[in-house]
Amino acid sequence: MSLFSVFGIAGSGVTVHRKWLDAVADNIANVNTVRSTNEEAFRARYVLAQAVDYGNGTGGVAVAGAVLGNAEGRIVYDPQHPLADENGNVRLPDIDLAAQMTQLIVAQRGYQASLAVVDRARDAYSAAIQIGRA
Repeated sequence: MSLFSVFGIAGSGVTVHRKWLDAVADNIANVNTVRSTNEEAFRARYVLAQAVDYGNGTGGVAVAGAVLGNAEGRIVYDPQHPLADENGNVRLPDIDLAAQMTQLIVAQRGYQASLAVVDRARDAYSAAIQIGRA
């Protein structure tokens, strides 16, 4: 594996983790989005990642797509809400805030780790150039 392929692999990890962070942030921001019972609930977004060219030294990871959560959500009794139906119910997304916070921490740590690899590879490349100049 060349030093330059490290930049590509780690860079692909940064990209995937950033997209994962974006999806989790969107889910957390909409955890209390209220809809009327005749509408779909906000659908959480989950990022799918896949290995790319794994095994030949030029691999990495890429976003394979996204999966949307349950459109049914959960029905909550809130008769004071302006969107409440005749029974006093509203629809909320079926998002577990604790699980989303855990996903946020994992994605953040992965992002940081990928950036650390880029930093170390850059330092190694700089050191190699300095050796070549001596």
